[in-house]
Amino acid sequence: MSKKYWLVKSEPEVFSIINLQNQKDQTTYWDGVRNYQARNYLRDEMKMGDSVLFYHSNAEPLAIVGVCDVVKEGYPDFTAFDPKNNHFDPKSKKENPAWYMVDLKLNEIFKNPVTLEQIKSNKKLQDMKLIQRGNRLSVMPITKDEFNEIIRMSK
Repeated sequence: MSKKYWLVKSEPEVFSIINLQNQKDQTTYWDGVRNYQARNYLRDEMKMGDSVLFYHSNAEPLAIVGVCDVVKEGYPDFTAFDPKNNHFDPKSKKENPAWYMVDLKLNEIFKNPVTLEQIKSNKKLQDMKLIQRGNRLSVMPITKDEFNEIIRMSK
């Protein structure tokens, strides 16, 4: 199976790349995704060793701020089973979970975050799902070329 590339979004007030940096082993579970298409990516398609761009949404500026790697493939999102958790979903059952997550490990924090405006103005990124009208997914696939162009822009 060939390596895939992804983009995940998080609001920095909820969970930032600095929060990830401060986690034990700079690794965290990517929980709380409550969109079925994004869930399917987490459950079925994200694999060990895939590369992930970390995007700060609802921030100033909106920007890709670093890179992570998938270090554990999709498994049930246990936060959905906890009534005290913000991500609780009473319809999700342990014997038939509705929601999934993966584990991500920090690879790099960009010295130069790549802003949404820079992405929109780069002709090589004109087809990137992030800038497509109506695409609000918090987990989305990207191409290897898009990934490499973002890395180049961050240098």
